[in-house]
Amino acid sequence: MLKDITLGQYFPGNSVVHRLDPRTKLLMVVAYIAALFLAKWFVSYAVMLAVLAACVSISRVPPKSLVRGLKPVLFIIAFTAVLNLFYTPGREIWRWWIFKITWEGMETAFFMMLRITMLIMGTFLLTYTTSPIRLTDGLESLLGPLKKVHVPVHELSMMMSIALRFIPTLIEETDKIMSAQKARGADFETGNLLQRAKAMIPLLVPLFISAFRRADELAVAMECRCYHGGEGRTKLHPLRYQRRDYVTLLLGAAVLGTVIALRNFGL
Repeated sequence: MLKDITLGQYFPGNSVVHRLDPRTKLLMVVAYIAALFLAKWFVSYAVMLAVLAACVSISRVPPKSLVRGLKPVLFIIAFTAVLNLFYTPGREIWRWWIFKITWEGMETAFFMMLRITMLIMGTFLLTYTTSPIRLTDGLESLLGPLKKVHVPVHELSMMMSIALRFIPTLIEETDKIMSAQKARGADFETGNLLQRAKAMIPLLVPLFISAFRRADELAVAMECRCYHGGEGRTKLHPLRYQRRDYVTLLLGAAVLGTVIALRNFGL
């Protein structure tokens, strides 16, 4: 299960999506999320599904990686679908005790599952095709106007990118600790929920110690390299918009406008 968590991983490549400016990809993700929440019916979701499939195909990211990343959140997706299925008012199909299924509930549950799945896959595609350094630069550039009100934009962007970068590292560390403790007779898979939670305590202690040690080593390494925040720093690769970025932003605006128009027509 831990190996299925792929958030924060970066798949190096030379596709058009990889070469896009990180600011463009961040804005496209925001537009994609807005369009997903504005989608209302089958036609709108078909448009968004086609957009996602096209982005995955162009990025050359293995679709198996996106599907594998959904496994840890399958329970959340299923739980959300069940709540919408049984507690959405409308034309009743089936009832037992306090539970009932309606046509509207079935439609809402289906669209909610589809929306969450596409939302996760779309946001994962951002981290798969953008290195942590470029993601930091993009966030800092987009949030730049907040510097005028003394918001530590660079530090916030750095913290977010470091957190994303260390997710795979901590997952790998957790897997190693679990394997070592299983070899010593630890059991994490049997018993009730309370017993499993107690069994995780010996795992959390070394994991926290390892995380704090890595954080301390990173802080020392940054200080040794004379890192003192973003003020006065220059960039090896300054961000510059190119023609492909403008074309991508126009396409994103067109998709968002199409979904809004379809919503107004009830599609």
